[in-house]
Amino acid sequence: MFEVTILASGSSGNATLVRSEGATVLVDAGLSAKKLRERLALCGVTPEEISGILITHEHGDHVKGLDQWCKHYSTPLYCNRHTATVLRDKIKEHRLWKIFETGSSFLIGSLDVRSFSIPHDAVDPVGFVLREKKYSFGFATDLGYASSLVLDALHNVDGLLLEANYDEELLQQDTKRPWAVKQRIASRHGHLSNHAAAALLKYLLHQELRYVALGHLSADCNREELALAAIHSIIDDSSSLQRWCARPDTISQTIRL
Repeated sequence: MFEVTILASGSSGNATLVRSEGATVLVDAGLSAKKLRERLALCGVTPEEISGILITHEHGDHVKGLDQWCKHYSTPLYCNRHTATVLRDKIKEHRLWKIFETGSSFLIGSLDVRSFSIPHDAVDPVGFVLREKKYSFGFATDLGYASSLVLDALHNVDGLLLEANYDEELLQQDTKRPWAVKQRIASRHGHLSNHAAAALLKYLLHQELRYVALGHLSADCNREELALAAIHSIIDDSSSLQRWCARPDTISQTIRL
């Protein structure tokens, strides 16, 4: 068994449930602890079943629920040293820190976890590839561009959560964000646009890639139809690749590898 359910993806919160034969983990906890429990319940999972929480970086939309969660559950937290330094100021009582070096691989039960550095404006942000037996799933959100480390890590994955944060035209037209914020979003340490996501996916396409969920869509500067159109433009009509947009307000379909 290798199942992936995106509990939420967007600027308001990010969390993904991964279930394998040997472990049940969360990747990020950017919802309130209450919402995490509610969405896990929809998947038939209790908080006590979570083997660990993998943390990509310290921004609130990825760690919002950790403080309250850790007051109720002794779930191990997996992150690198720089991220832990930031989070420990907010989660003072927690003791089950599992620190890894960025770029290293480690096991949670029988689930193999590979971390890799991503370019984003956080202290030491990472992506993950989770693998059990012959199946693998990659996480590539909150990155300004696809570095060689990203390309290498995501090579030959079977499924992928890929950021498609903004449409270039909608971002430029947005009246809510000052120019400096728009520059940060579009920078090499910001986020991937729809077209950048499509270019990355084109590089990663291979016969065994079966699922791509587009994530972290901006509520103001993107639309699902625009993100999907960018992806469709680089995929052959005969392709069996399943692709859709993950949403912030509901759990996704379950990916079964």
